[in-house]
Amino acid sequence: MRGFSARRFFAIAKKEFIQIKRDKASFVLAFVAPFIMLMLFGYAVKMDIENVVIGVLDMSNTLESREIIRKLQNTRYFKPNLFAQNQKEIDEWLDSGKIKAALIIPSDFSTKLKQKRSPQILFIVDGTDPTIAKTVFTSGILTIQNMYNQSILNKPFIDLRTRVKYNPSMKSELFTIPGLMGLIMQNITIILTAFAIVREREKGTIEQLIVTPIKSIELILGKLVPYIFLGFGDFLVALLFGVAWFKVPVRGSILLLLLFGLEFVLCALMIGMLISSISKTQLQAMQLALLFLLPSVLLSGFMFPREAMPSVIKFLGNFVPLTYFLVILRGIVLKGVGVGQLWEEVLVLVLLGIFLLLVSVKKFSKKLD
Repeated sequence: MRGFSARRFFAIAKKEFIQIKRDKASFVLAFVAPFIMLMLFGYAVKMDIENVVIGVLDMSNTLESREIIRKLQNTRYFKPNLFAQNQKEIDEWLDSGKIKAALIIPSDFSTKLKQKRSPQILFIVDGTDPTIAKTVFTSGILTIQNMYNQSILNKPFIDLRTRVKYNPSMKSELFTIPGLMGLIMQNITIILTAFAIVREREKGTIEQLIVTPIKSIELILGKLVPYIFLGFGDFLVALLFGVAWFKVPVRGSILLLLLFGLEFVLCALMIGMLISSISKTQLQAMQLALLFLLPSVLLSGFMFPREAMPSVIKFLGNFVPLTYFLVILRGIVLKGVGVGQLWEEVLVLVLLGIFLLLVSVKKFSKKLD
């Protein structure tokens, strides 16, 4: 066996540097990705919950009841800017996720105060996200109650009742397991399809497809078919395991859950296909896939509440399909809601899927030309 040669060693190292330099896309990604990740993670990873949107049903509509609302508005925890006319409207807002909590002040609130009796007010909390629910209880409600009682009555006089909907015990598993179903399905489908076209290019078989009369959309849709079955199969496995092992109840329609799950699989596949269409090598495809997948965990609200994110970061999350599918998953699984409350998220996923398909076809058509 020949001894170690410094000349050969430096020759190989030089050759590798030249290859990296020539692969400009990977070279740029290597330096841009850390910056993007740090900016996103730095702003998105925030556990301090502020400005929780709550609905108010003020059936008293008196100076005293408005004082409570004003106290809420003066804290950094709540945004009581939605005023309902009846209990049904409050329930609809909670079901759709438009509000995270609701304050209900009875009609006899002011009267009981003047009579030195203890009026009751009800605070309903959406318990699907235990982080927000616990913040509302520990940091918000007690603070507001103490502020009001001390400043107005000098003694605890208001009987504040709380009720947690959808997840009364505030178990984190009921929140995270449905989210994991969507996250796992997204990651697997995107990674699998990210190599679908670029693999053909590296093997040299893409030239065989070019000389055939096949169209770009036919090629892309044809390649998607096996992954549709794989992705949907992964979703079924995750769903069954979540229900059977983690005891996550599915309170809504199983049929709707499967239908919207298939819709999300198609949308995630489109992302992977777009990555595959614009990548020149499998290394680039993997880098681009990770560049999308890692931030999507944060921006979608899977790990950290979107309510705690800055407006710009929250806006970026609107372009991540997982953001909408998590609302659909948790809405059907935990709240038992239907299309009436989820139609906006369903529509956005459809539009995103169509847009991604058109962009993928256009990008791939240019490569064929």
